[in-house]
Amino acid sequence: MAEITRLSGRSDWIELDFVERERTPSELMELSIRLHLSGLSLSNTVSELEKFGVERSRKAVHDWVQKADLQPASDASPDHVALDETVIRINGQQFWLYAAVDPETNRFLHIRLFTTTTTALTQQFLREVREKHDVSDTVFLVDHAQHLAAALHRAELRFQTVRHGNRNAIERIFREIKRRTSSFSNSFSHVDPETAETWLQAFAVWWNSLN
Repeated sequence: MAEITRLSGRSDWIELDFVERERTPSELMELSIRLHLSGLSLSNTVSELEKFGVERSRKAVHDWVQKADLQPASDASPDHVALDETVIRINGQQFWLYAAVDPETNRFLHIRLFTTTTTALTQQFLREVREKHDVSDTVFLVDHAQHLAAALHRAELRFQTVRHGNRNAIERIFREIKRRTSSFSNSFSHVDPETAETWLQAFAVWWNSLN
């Protein structure tokens, strides 16, 4: 199993509670999830499995990522949170990826995919952030998007409007997401929004494991 350890690194952030009678060794399932989220296509991930004498389909690897139900950890108490959204395309349609990132650790705190971007949806996202983390004394860092400021004001959360500085953390992460989704032609094809959101949340957990 030394080769698995070399390829996969830490995998303690992956829970395989969904496994019942899976015929693939858990170490190789963890390896597959990690390799795919770190940048390998499903086809190339399957090729890596074949080096260990295991033949599985691309769908099998896809299903492992989905069933693992990976979510960024809860109970953080950040001093600052960078809040922003970016466009993700699914089957040619435009969706909005909301993210909250701790700029001091470079980690995702929360991530969601919505059909549009509005003040009401931003408020919903902020409620979810508050349910997961202690942000009562947190300063949220936003750009000049009025709906972000309006939602934070209504939620009585502190915020600052900045264009650079600590907000650069979320811009860097969004660039990495764009780079990763470029393997899908900068979009997700032949999946529903829920499936795309699950993959993006899993990606966020992988990203956090590096920081």
